Amino acid sequence: MSELLRIATAGSVDDGKSTLIGRLLFDSKALFTDQLAAVERTSRERGEEQPNLALLTDGLRAEREQGITIDVAHRYFATPRRKFIIADTPGHTQYTRNMVTGASTADLALILVDARKGILEQSRRHAFLASLLEIPHLVLCVNKMDLVDWSRERFDELRAEFGRFAAKLDVHDLTFVPMSALTGDNVVHRGAPMPWYEGTSLLHHLEEVHVASDRNLIDARFPVQYVIRRQEETGYFRGYAGTIAGGVFKPGDEVLVLPSRTRTTISAISGPGGEPLAEAFPPQAVTVQLDGELDVGRGDLICRPRNQPHVSQEIDAMVCWLTDRTELTPGTKYVIRHTTRSTRALVRAVDYRLDITTLHRDEQAEALALNEIGRISLRTQEPLFFDEYRRNRATGGFILIDEQSGATVAAGTILAPGGTADVVWQATAVTREDRGTRGATIWLTGLSGSGKSTVAMEIERLLVGAGQPAYLLDGDNLRLGINAGLGFSAADRAENVRRAGEVAKLFADAGVVAVVSLISPYTADRAKVRAAHELAGLPFVEVFVDTPLPICESRDPKGMYAKARAGLITGFTGVDDPYEAPDAPELVLHPEDGDPVTMAAMVLSHLRQPH
Repeated sequence: MSELLRIATAGSVDDGKSTLIGRLLFDSKALFTDQLAAVERTSRERGEEQPNLALLTDGLRAEREQGITIDVAHRYFATPRRKFIIADTPGHTQYTRNMVTGASTADLALILVDARKGILEQSRRHAFLASLLEIPHLVLCVNKMDLVDWSRERFDELRAEFGRFAAKLDVHDLTFVPMSALTGDNVVHRGAPMPWYEGTSLLHHLEEVHVASDRNLIDARFPVQYVIRRQEETGYFRGYAGTIAGGVFKPGDEVLVLPSRTRTTISAISGPGGEPLAEAFPPQAVTVQLDGELDVGRGDLICRPRNQPHVSQEIDAMVCWLTDRTELTPGTKYVIRHTTRSTRALVRAVDYRLDITTLHRDEQAEALALNEIGRISLRTQEPLFFDEYRRNRATGGFILIDEQSGATVAAGTILAPGGTADVVWQATAVTREDRGTRGATIWLTGLSGSGKSTVAMEIERLLVGAGQPAYLLDGDNLRLGINAGLGFSAADRAENVRRAGEVAKLFADAGVVAVVSLISPYTADRAKVRAAHELAGLPFVEVFVDTPLPICESRDPKGMYAKARAGLITGFTGVDDPYEAPDAPELVLHPEDGDPVTMAAMVLSHLRQPH
């Protein structure tokens, strides 16, 4: 079986990517007669003297009308030595997402530059993206040499300039080829106009480039995609189907199944059609049989006991944001698909946004928009089994999916385990269903003096009186213990809310209703607590005690407003520090709603409603 090479092309608009691919298909005799006739006919209709080979890949009408590539076009061809899949990716800046998706599985990237224009910004962007995606081989195709009189000096100049830029990137194999896609020189055959060039043609290089060692044959990884069960004449058959993501597996190997951590032995491996295999390696699709009756399902991973992947719910990753409908912001949740495993993920932080032209890191960035790339921190609902992307692209890559629309919104590469690497939530033998009561968190927010603590005390009293375990987490009480030492800066307030939210989550998980009374003035901090509860599958009820500032100030139970107005204290919410009212709380309480007992009853009535 001939080896497959996946190729991605990149470069600026009009550098000739589509023409180069068309030339490869044409000169390698990979075109059907009707395909060539269609191109010749369209070229004549456009008044072009020669067949425009770029039409072979610009499949969309908009692409043909604008003369640019928008979508990722894949083309397949083969030579006696190798099979090829070429992804023609767009050159425009606004289609960076298309380039990322098209190049994500490539073994080799072709970066085209126009010999007249030289190395442009987009050339550097695409070279950086190729290195970010860990494409092991890079070829700089200096195209349109016929328009610079086949100048050796111009080629040497561009080679030196790009070589200096590539030295800053993580590029392992870099090759330079001067060519003309229009005339075909140095594309499939060596070009007579450039006798000074001592290298091979592009196609010869593509046929000979060594990719077998690019695969990770050390770290054995087999994500289970599907469980095959059937009754056969010889007995009951149970096999686990999937694609080898790393390493080499053989019958008789001792293996470990994650997450159950069950040790067993491979009894047999079979390929397509049930053919027995003596060994299996990436990227073969196989069925693995294990000794014993084991509980193994989709999303589990088989590896070696002494060479295990990271197991963590915390991930540091680079992502490219793929949609213009929303932005990636901290506190939002998505479905993460990683190998054959899917679970929910919470964006904990945007660490920085990367300018892929200057490589500058904007650490003040709070969101990622369409086509932007940045480093983020994720927490997943269930542990993932992964390697760093640079070590294994199959177990180090993932996508994020919007839960509502089902659209893929981001593609990511795992850089490393997060801050709590290898710390995984330990499930206990007692589940929530085993506990006698169901927990929840009721979060009352509002200005100082709004009456939220009084209402919270009534809620706790009513719940306990009805036999429901409940506990009031009052802001002042927390600052005497778990939150002692925190001040009132924005960062300390955020930490104050985070700790209160984590404690409430534990109470709720234990079947207790946590009643939290906290000013919690900032929307983003409250949103993170809500997201953490939703990620854990726990009810969260936000109650906004909407008492106007003058009333709160007239109550002033602790005399704090008076001190703030006198300048004795600073950073007081409602006076010289903002309070951000909730946009969509589950319930809003106003002074005219009644006394605290009535308000507490309203909260409990809402809590008991089915959601």
